[in-house]
Amino acid sequence: MSAPKEEFLIQASSTQGLAPYAASDASSHGRRHKEEAPSRRSEYQRDRDRIIHCSAFRRLEYKTQVFVNHEGDMFRTRLTHSIEVAQIARTIARIMSLNEDLTETISLAHDLGQTPFGHAGQDVLNECMREYSGFEHNLQSLRVVDELEERYAAFRGLNLTFESREGILKHCSVKNAQTLGDVGERFIKKQQPSLEAQLTNLADTIAYNNHDVDDGLRAGLITIEMLLDVKLFRDQYENVKKEWKDLNDRRLIYETIRRMINHQVLDLVDVSQKNINGANPGSIEGIRKQSKPLIQFSENMGAQVQDLKRFLRKELYQHYRVLRMTAKAERIIKSLFDAFINDPRLLPREHAEICNTAEKELGPAGKARIIADYIAGMTDRYAIAEYEKLFEPTHLT
Repeated sequence: MSAPKEEFLIQASSTQGLAPYAASDASSHGRRHKEEAPSRRSEYQRDRDRIIHCSAFRRLEYKTQVFVNHEGDMFRTRLTHSIEVAQIARTIARIMSLNEDLTETISLAHDLGQTPFGHAGQDVLNECMREYSGFEHNLQSLRVVDELEERYAAFRGLNLTFESREGILKHCSVKNAQTLGDVGERFIKKQQPSLEAQLTNLADTIAYNNHDVDDGLRAGLITIEMLLDVKLFRDQYENVKKEWKDLNDRRLIYETIRRMINHQVLDLVDVSQKNINGANPGSIEGIRKQSKPLIQFSENMGAQVQDLKRFLRKELYQHYRVLRMTAKAERIIKSLFDAFINDPRLLPREHAEICNTAEKELGPAGKARIIADYIAGMTDRYAIAEYEKLFEPTHLT
């Protein structure tokens, strides 16, 4: 009789201190395939662990954030970005008495469907898939955890909880939502996801904006002088300069970016808690019934974040060195897709067999989707290697 009692105590402890509107095992909508409750972990801890051990998560180590992996060892990758999102999001969740385990799960899983070469890869793969319902990395992340990961005897995918899956699916058209069952309903009904999903979405914004500043400075594509036109950077930079007069540039940059992140987090927490107190949701279902997200920046901070985004778009993402990488990525992804769609026999045997089956069951769209799965799952260097094998005369295998 001691085991059930111990299990109850362990699971109960995982919800201690949570706000009544936070996600919890007790309020979970469950899993697509029923499983026995974990005896030493919460449901969301189990989800997090499944993400960490899946192959798609490991491949993020060699997928581009802004700079292709081989351009330097110190630049962010999709993996390090996901870890940084998780750190920021967990901090916010803890301050606000939300579920840290669910927050971490969503953070670590949100980019599992990203293509090689970052947004450039996604854009060109979407173009290739235009006549087959397109390609969108949020939908692909959900497809990875629902269908593509093969680790368990009892089911395909990772069989994550509903709450983890809804958090992964940040954006979705109503048309696509209609094909996704329960996880698509909120887009049809215009409801909100959990607060854990909402805060992770903005933690993602905080992480990539501020760390792209760091990587851009390290690469020499942007300068401190250029960034002084951006209020969010300038204010913290000037504060650091006043307090620490003899810092070298590297430490000055780190300290400035650290304070930028902290400034945004504190603003988000203060505004969001006021929103929650005003809405008085009472439960997670009360959160879902809200007409708009409750996790938000202040109007002033939101404007500063948008200003930083505009700067990065113009000065970093449109820099000629980044655009050269983008052009190469587009050429590689499109060439691979065209080669495989025209002759699926060029795929590795296992994927060719899956492609053949999908084409028999679903027609050309089924074949195209399997090819998109294969390409989206590639790392940068694997995509480059496949391209060279197919199109470079010196590669005979």
